[in-house]
Amino acid sequence: MMQLIWDGLFVGSFYALIALGYSMVYGIIKLLNFAHGDLYMLGAFIAFAVLSSLGGIPASLSIGALLVVLLLSMLLTGTAGVLIERFAYRPLRGAPRLAVLITAVGVSFSLEYGVAALAGPNPKAFPIRLEGEVFNLIGARVSLPQIVLMIIAGLLMIGLNSYIHNTSTGRAMRSIALDRNASLLMGINVNSVIARTFFIGSALAGAAGVMAGAYYGKIDFLMGFIIGLKAFTAAVIGGIGNIKGAMLGGLVLGFVEAFGAQWFGGQWRDVFAFAVLILFLTLRPTGILGERVTERV
Repeated sequence: MMQLIWDGLFVGSFYALIALGYSMVYGIIKLLNFAHGDLYMLGAFIAFAVLSSLGGIPASLSIGALLVVLLLSMLLTGTAGVLIERFAYRPLRGAPRLAVLITAVGVSFSLEYGVAALAGPNPKAFPIRLEGEVFNLIGARVSLPQIVLMIIAGLLMIGLNSYIHNTSTGRAMRSIALDRNASLLMGINVNSVIARTFFIGSALAGAAGVMAGAYYGKIDFLMGFIIGLKAFTAAVIGGIGNIKGAMLGGLVLGFVEAFGAQWFGGQWRDVFAFAVLILFLTLRPTGILGERVTERV
């Protein structure tokens, strides 16, 4: 039981990091950015390119090198998110939502096959593979890399929550989510705040991609497809547009997968994840922490 709980927490922390980007973007401009999962993939490949260019890294320096590359990858992935918003989504801000949704799918394919054209279609071995002691903790087998990655993910999520609730930019984000036109009248630079939102969400997805590459030891250009859909599922479960809901939804989805795989077999993992999505969309489309909002006409 404790092993399943630990596995759910570990996987759920990755889902939560990526789901935060979905929720932030949807909360502000009501866009389902289906290219978001591919920014997770892009972050992993940016780290791969940087580490490969440095040559071999001694095992004693692997954690430090990973942290440096993690920050660099977050910066570049966040910048990619800003460019995507500026050139793909901003011109369509007044267009029907279907047009923007189709554009997001097009951006997703462009990122996937652009990376495949540059790096090749075959899976790549990540230059740094985190390894460490495995020990028992309250009946669960826990490894040191898992603890390190969960601490990093937790710090990123806590930092984001603090940023949104304790800074002027965070207050501007919440204001735009409530009423964009009123925010404009109050002097808020809406375009700048939306760009920052894309930067933060994309950077978090890139961080998750780097950590996944370092933990699993392998990356490929389609690695963001399924996990992007699962992160969207996590955002829906928690209440899309709600930051704390995205974190909670990621953990809930991690538990669902861990227990479902244990009871019915690992081949049912994805089935359970998307069955839960259908269940929530049918019975509680606003999610666990979401609120039903009446749209003004």
